[in-house]
Amino acid sequence: MSTSAYQCRLPLPENYRLSDILSFHGRDKWDVAETVHDNYFSKGIIWYDTPACLSIRFQPLYAEIELCIDKQLKTFCPDTFHSMAIRMLGLNQSVNIFEDEFREHAQLGSLIAKQSGLRVPVSATAFEALIWAITGQKISVSAALAIRRKLIQLIGLRHSGGLYCHPNAQHLSDLSISDLRQVGFSQSKAQTILTVSQQVICNELELSSTYAEPPIEHIRQQLLQIRGIGPWTVDYTLLRGYGWLDGSLHGDVAVRRGLQILLNNESINENQTRQWLENFSPWRALVAAHLWNME
Repeated sequence: MSTSAYQCRLPLPENYRLSDILSFHGRDKWDVAETVHDNYFSKGIIWYDTPACLSIRFQPLYAEIELCIDKQLKTFCPDTFHSMAIRMLGLNQSVNIFEDEFREHAQLGSLIAKQSGLRVPVSATAFEALIWAITGQKISVSAALAIRRKLIQLIGLRHSGGLYCHPNAQHLSDLSISDLRQVGFSQSKAQTILTVSQQVICNELELSSTYAEPPIEHIRQQLLQIRGIGPWTVDYTLLRGYGWLDGSLHGDVAVRRGLQILLNNESINENQTRQWLENFSPWRALVAAHLWNME
């Protein structure tokens, strides 16, 4: 098999939190589509319809990124590769500005001090983030991971190195409701996944991750028009798909639980969480990530 490989190197800030990145990509301990080690991870992805393996190895002040593709490409866009790596590692997130503004905050300041440098890990594509958000609606993380694993294995697309690749919209649109039910999706989630996959193929839903400045509001409105997708799914997709830090994740149970711990108040509801997060716009989703990380 003819293959091709591309590399780049990215500088890392001194307070870069490697453990956050490795934890995100090591959620599924079965190592079906990702494998994580002490200072690097590898992930099976689809690179322009071809199986590929993305590997990122971390050194003290930089990251080495390599993309191995199961095909000899006639053309390759290094800017797209470079931008994907920056986005996945959270290096385009305005963490320092956020921390400078709120490090003295009466409630959030102590959390920032403990978790300085926290960034939100991002998926390889916005489509992958969307499918994960739909999968995780109203079920536990462990249950969502099991369904995700079965879905990836059902498609069965593997890189030559052994890792399975997360399916793209074309692969999922070829499935039936019955196929998706068999791997654990509910009827409604199965229909939503087929709908978004078909809309991506028909260019009715634009989820490209190559935008320098993604049209967040346009994407938001497109997603909200799809049955089975609500505000939490949209905001989570925008966070994990683009690194957009201003989604209000007040509907997230773990966010509310973290806020209850932070404020020492066991009676905080969804609306109160929304109102509290509004104080931190345009970094509401980053604050939510700090609350997640408390657990």
